[in-house]
Amino acid sequence: METKSYQQNAVAIAYLTGDTAPRVVAKGRGLIAEQIIARAKENQVFVHQSKELVTLLMKVDLDSHIPPALYRAVAELLAWLYHIESTQQKIGQPPAPPEYRP
Repeated sequence: METKSYQQNAVAIAYLTGDTAPRVVAKGRGLIAEQIIARAKENQVFVHQSKELVTLLMKVDLDSHIPPALYRAVAELLAWLYHIESTQQKIGQPPAPPEYRP
């Protein structure tokens, strides 16, 4: 039997006022990915899991804007996060995340 080890990846993006598009502000594999996720959770930042989107975002240079090809997927994710925040304020439970569709 063959076993493959899976090394987790994580990417953090931020959209700041004045930016033309969200930026990749942190990314990493393995222990670094675990630290990115842990920091996000410590700071009550929502963590969305999408292997496909993370794979694409891992190709973006650190501190670079996301490419136009990913605008729609990231916009849907940001809209979902906004919806989560407003829903949690009202009822205390987050809605289901959107599915990534390339």
